[in-house]
Amino acid sequence: MQMTELKTLMKECGVVGAGGAGFPSYAKLSDGADTVILNCAECEPLFRLHRQLLSTFAEEVLTAFDAVREAVGAKKAIVAVKEAYTEAVEEVNEQLDKFKHMEISLLPEVYPAGDEIILIYEATGRVVQPGQLPISEGIIVFNVETMLNTYYAMTEKRPVCYKYVTVAGAVNTPGTFRVPLGVPLSRLVELAGGPSVDDVEFLSGGAMTGRIAKKKEVVTKTTNAVLVLPKNHPVILKKKTSTKINIYRAMSACCQCRMCTDLCSRNLLGHPIEPHAFMRAATKGMTSDVPALLNAVYCSQCRICEMYACHQGLSPAMLIGTFRNEIRTKGIKLPEPEFTGVNEHRPFRYVPMERLITRLGITQYNVEAPFAEIPKDFGKKCKTLKIELRQHIGQPAKPIVKVGDKVEMFRKLASCEGLGAEIHSPCDGTIKEITQQYIILEITR
Repeated sequence: MQMTELKTLMKECGVVGAGGAGFPSYAKLSDGADTVILNCAECEPLFRLHRQLLSTFAEEVLTAFDAVREAVGAKKAIVAVKEAYTEAVEEVNEQLDKFKHMEISLLPEVYPAGDEIILIYEATGRVVQPGQLPISEGIIVFNVETMLNTYYAMTEKRPVCYKYVTVAGAVNTPGTFRVPLGVPLSRLVELAGGPSVDDVEFLSGGAMTGRIAKKKEVVTKTTNAVLVLPKNHPVILKKKTSTKINIYRAMSACCQCRMCTDLCSRNLLGHPIEPHAFMRAATKGMTSDVPALLNAVYCSQCRICEMYACHQGLSPAMLIGTFRNEIRTKGIKLPEPEFTGVNEHRPFRYVPMERLITRLGITQYNVEAPFAEIPKDFGKKCKTLKIELRQHIGQPAKPIVKVGDKVEMFRKLASCEGLGAEIHSPCDGTIKEITQQYIILEITR
């Protein structure tokens, strides 16, 4: 398949990165790549989604992945998967003979192996320089569900209207469900048997990088998991703490032990981010230490520093993230970043997944979350879908339907002329409301 044809299919079917920021997949295709990588690291604790998809749909995923390799003219396709995901590894190995340009790379069971920059180094030995994109090293990375969606776009021209989501944590029956876009998170948690304790909070995403979500929020193209935890759980309390409180705590308790920097995943690759130096400059009013402050932009927000490394319970990542956003908002010009080379001690500073799960206090929730069927009466309980118009990086999609329109499944609801993604209807229904942020679709029985 030619790259222009594949780009058109991806754009028309609304394929975006199925997790993370949701970068439109067609925009990642480039003829400057010599290697494509399939990311099945899935490094967030309790996530099960991508390994399950690769185990179940290995042929479909790898077929689409090889088509991407061919379209961009890459010489090599690497399936990067953790060695611990034995079922997925076995399924991939059974399929490899069909794809002569494809190989498997087994990753260690550490966090954050799924970060693109970390993944690229683990799978190829190449280091993406600070502030650069993977394509600068001739590499393009896609995740498993994105390739599954690409397969359906290629073979059926089926748009992205459904999302696989793992529901884990304090629920009665953890599982992975395929649900239509726009389903409220509260309904999704009901599919997992509901909360197993009283007074819970929802995390959209994982314990490390996820955010506290309102129960009325809905599933989008980037919703990988919903983690349910008690309101008084340390992970929840940490994420609820304000920037003001965090800065006061840092001013009084940061002892400059350097553990946050010593374990920083990007610093270990030679990127100039130094969390301990930022904490010193930010809390002591050391405005003269400009590099420590400006280098905050190279933080990946993996949160090892605050969720694992800091023995004082401080939050470097939150403070760095706040400062980084201000730098970007104000358009401050940054100096050329300094690359110091991969730290020779890096192999001894991995964060093992088992230890991370223990540190986070979620060991009791580290159980299987198998694929589960949606009950037949689910549609009766969920009468409407709230289809968000910005489920991706770039411009929000603009509605091309009007209130009162009756639409069929897979009908395009909104379109995007610039960088963005098309939005389609997951089912037959009637348009009940349209705003600049979302479309309300009443499901037809």
